Formats: sequence, C-alpha cells, structure tokens
Amino acid sequence: MRSSENGGLILCGFASEDARRYIFRTPVNTPRPKLPADDQRKLDALHTRLSGLRRYYVGYPCNEDFDFSELLPFFEFAINNVGDPFGGSNIPLNTHEFEREVLADFAEFTHAPKENGKDGWWGYVTSGGTEGNMYGLYVARELFPEGICYFSEDTHYSVAKVLRLQHTRNIMLKSQQNGELDYTDLRETLRIHRDVPPIIFANIGTTMKGAVDSLAKIRAVLDDLAITNSYIHADAALSGMILPFVERPQSWNFAAGADSIAISGHKMLGSPLPSGVVLARKSHVDRIARSIEYIGALDTTIAGSRSAFGPLFLWYRLRTLGREGITKMVRGSLERAAYAVEALRARGIDAWRNENSVTVVFPRPPEAVMKKWIIAPKRGIGHLITMPHVTKDIVDEFVADFAASIAAEKKSRTS
Repeated sequence: MRSSENGGLILCGFASEDARRYIFRTPVNTPRPKLPADDQRKLDALHTRLSGLRRYYVGYPCNEDFDFSELLPFFEFAINNVGDPFGGSNIPLNTHEFEREVLADFAEFTHAPKENGKDGWWGYVTSGGTEGNMYGLYVARELFPEGICYFSEDTHYSVAKVLRLQHTRNIMLKSQQNGELDYTDLRETLRIHRDVPPIIFANIGTTMKGAVDSLAKIRAVLDDLAITNSYIHADAALSGMILPFVERPQSWNFAAGADSIAISGHKMLGSPLPSGVVLARKSHVDRIARSIEYIGALDTTIAGSRSAFGPLFLWYRLRTLGREGITKMVRGSLERAAYAVEALRARGIDAWRNENSVTVVFPRPPEAVMKKWIIAPKRGIGHLITMPHVTKDIVDEFVADFAASIAAEKKSRTS
C-alpha cells in the first residue's frame, strides 16, 4: 500500500476511497450490499499479502508501478468492446475510439505497413500475449491450411498448446546457447520441407533469456531457398515495448518482414488487468473476415465479448507517459539490468543478458532465495527481470541474498 500525490491511499494502483465509492456503487433505490465481516477480513488479508509480495516480484515481466485512479469512474459501466474496433457495433457502450488510438500508436511503434497511401494493417486489443499469438497463427493457418509451423525450443509454453488447438502441423527447432533461433537448423529443416508453406514463429524476446530471433536472418533463409509462400509471426510480448525505444534495435518488426506481431500491454507499460495488442497485415485479415448480424460487426477477433477496460488502461498509460516517458522508462530498466549483471558478477555469480534485454540470466538460485523472491526457474537457470518497479535497492537486496545463500550452502557442505 502506498500514498498518492493527494495523500489518499493507493489500493492495487487505485485510490482506495474512490474505489469504494465507484466500484461498489449501486442504483439509488437499491440497498448497498455489505460484505460479511469474515469475508471482509479475508479480502483485507489478501491485500496485505499482495502488498508484502510486490517488492519481491522480480522474476516475471509485469510492471507494478502504475496508478489508474483517474479511471475509476468508468467502473460504473458494463462496457464491452465486442466486434471489430474499426467496424462499429450494435453495442455503443464501448471504448472502440480509444482502442483505435492505442492501435495507431502500436502501429507506429512496429512500423506497420501502408498500402496505396492508407493503413495496410489491422489489429485489436487482446486479453494478453497468448491470444495475440493465437490470432497470428490463426491467420497464418487460414492462409496456408497445409502449412507447417516452425518454432524454437525456447518458445513460450503456450504456443505448443495453441498449435494443438488449431491442429497445425509443427516442428520444434534448436536454439542457440543464448536462446536465439538456430538458423542453420531452420535452413536444413525448411530445405527438407520446401514443398510446404512455412509458418515461422519468431521470438522477439524469449521467455527465459530475452533472446531476439532476427527476422532479417529468417528472411534471408527463405529467400536463399526460393520459398515465396510463407508467413512470419513475431511474439514480441515484452520486447515489443522495448525495441522501439532503443538506439540500435534488432531486426524484429513489419519493416523487417513480419506478417503479424503480438505485444503484451500489462508487461512494460503496466496494468492491473492483463492485456495485449495484435497487429497483422490488412491484406491477410481481409481474406478471413466475416460479418455477424447479431452484433452488427465484422467477426475478425478471436474473442466475442472483449474487455473495454484493457484499451482504456493502455490509452491512459500511453497518453500520460508519452513517447519520451516510455523511452525514459525503458532506458532505466536497461540500465538497471546492466547494473544487476555487474553486481552479481562482483559476487562471483555468472550472470549475463542479451542485447537490449531487461532479462538477467544466472544459475538456478538456492532454495532459500526461491522461497523469498518470486523467481522464474527453468532447469539449471533462473532470471531477474528489471521491470520499472525493480529499483537498484531491490537489486542490491536480491544480490546480497543470493550471495549469502551460496555461501551458506558451501559452508554446510564442508562442515
């Protein structure tokens, strides 16, 4: 729990007085429901627990530094962004206008294409990265029903699930030591299956190591093998809000050859609700759109009913931060990632990170560290992600705990 500028308490990013007034608001003639005392204590205990955990939430890419108290009045409304954000709907209680502005910003960040002087892209605000990836792979499969999807062993676990749900043929490829796609394995595998259109799932910041698959190298492989029918989807869940704001980004966006891109909204920007954005080339989307009379809209999205708050939260963050604010936030996170690497190495811990990554990789920490800190482990490694709420003070405490636990383990083995 922390204080707002006006002195009020912040509850999960919202001013608590306003939260009670707006979130539990009921019509004038309806008695206000009262939570039983036991349930209220349970709710209070949850808030206390979450507040205590926030400082130690360093292993997953969610920014905990935000304040959306100005948006609390909108919790009075049951709003729904069903349908195509560009096509209108029979349900006027929506935030489609704000969603379109959010999408326009992300189109700029990703260098989305123009066709005949008009926007050559389409997109919508999703429930998160998984839905964005599902949409990109859905478009690819509709374009190439017999296609084979290729993805590296460092790809997020949800992608294999999506491919099973869509019954898409797929082949897992090797990764390099840093988590990046093994382009030699890609070339040899594609050569064997040259008669089948490839659907390339590229990681723009892998889950555990923050590695970026180079779209330029992927395109070069496709061109060298004379493969003309192909599709590239870029999973830029975290790095999609990092690379547009650095001086020397890797090859990752539409200008580099992507056909669709998925980016998470709640990760670098921060939000109490998961959200994301997916963008695709409009020429692809136009081939799969269908009109639905019931909602008076084009059926171009995965979900029917969609959160109207996700777009509103994203819009608010984009407008309050601005490009300059986002750039400052990203640079700060990258600087603290570099600081964390050096601090860990100074204690004899083998830490490293990929270029333009806020993911600091190190050997799997001792159990004592894992019990205190919320760390993402996988086999023999773990990582710390320097999101905007992870300060140098937090990094210092984590490094001290890590080093002390290693020393304690060594001492116990020799005694």
